[in-house]
Amino acid sequence: MAFNRELTVEEDLTTDLFVLQSHLESMIERVQQNSATLRKFQAFEMRLLKLNSLSEMIDHILEDAKLYFDLDVISLCLIDEKNEIYRFLVDDGYECKTSKGLILLDSKDLLKKTFGFAHRPYIGVYKSSKCADFFQHVEDKPASVAITPLNRHGNYLGTLNLGSFNADRFVDNMATDFVEHLVSVVGVCLENNLNSETIRRTSFVDTLTGVNNRRFFEQRVGEELDRCQRNGDPISCLFLDIDFFKAVNDAHGHQAGDFVLALVANEIKSQLRNNDVLARYGGEEFVVLLSNINEAKALEIAERIRKTIQVLCIEFNGISVPVTISIGSATYLPNTIAGLNNAEIVERLIKLSDAALYEAKHNGRNRVENGGLVLDRQVVLAS
Repeated sequence: MAFNRELTVEEDLTTDLFVLQSHLESMIERVQQNSATLRKFQAFEMRLLKLNSLSEMIDHILEDAKLYFDLDVISLCLIDEKNEIYRFLVDDGYECKTSKGLILLDSKDLLKKTFGFAHRPYIGVYKSSKCADFFQHVEDKPASVAITPLNRHGNYLGTLNLGSFNADRFVDNMATDFVEHLVSVVGVCLENNLNSETIRRTSFVDTLTGVNNRRFFEQRVGEELDRCQRNGDPISCLFLDIDFFKAVNDAHGHQAGDFVLALVANEIKSQLRNNDVLARYGGEEFVVLLSNINEAKALEIAERIRKTIQVLCIEFNGISVPVTISIGSATYLPNTIAGLNNAEIVERLIKLSDAALYEAKHNGRNRVENGGLVLDRQVVLAS
């Protein structure tokens, strides 16, 4: 009988040991998983903090976060009441309209309706009535989501929206420390990038006309030339000058002149693509850079701009102010010039289009003149 009791105690101890070992292995596995998750988050966070532009930050969140955190769906809503974020991104060449995860909202109404003033995230099952607006471009809707407000100093910036096809991934009673820390970091980086973009844009924008200034153009022209040479694409330059602008100032005053400058700049911009570079070069003169546009197409664009300005109805203080514009055009084709660096090519492109503008003025104004191709004449003759 004593032997049987000893055997039973030994079996109980063995069972308890197995249970304890199982718990210990489970705990070790969870610790390892948490450690791996922490390392992923730290890597994601460090990368996010090092990015220098709003467009890079958005790409990192929408693309890389899926891999870092094993997500099926992710989207980012940003409040853009003044259309500033859209302009920042377009100026950087970001395709806002084709980005499937980026949603720009023109008001805070959706966020106020969803979260009120509590700023608490919605975590749980995907409900179309509550979640659809935050996953607008997603064809396969997630089963569970975490929709978390981004806010700084009590002000809504947008939302970070995470989704999984696993219904148990995000549940309403789950711990939210990880999600809250993630959106906190994203919110700080978003605010910093928006402030940086505002400062950068202010330094590169002509305050009178709202288009870029000469400093911006001189920075971008080299970048655009590099891009065109890599892709083998042409690049064209237009110089535009308002005709008899001094007479507008003399007859109607400088306020009228400023009014005309702003309207003309806006009309020129309306005839261009989002990725074209328009800048006020000085006084009443503007410059346009057209990437991947050949000589013939550049002349078509220039003529379209000229006609648009010619029929523009401008009134200032009840007085009609007729305006026309003269335009000079020049084009560079990659791999046609030997022995010149990019700075020299840019100088030739600008000088040739500027000379064509002078020719348009000399030939009667309100016209387009073609400065032709930027070429090394010796290379042409040798061929």
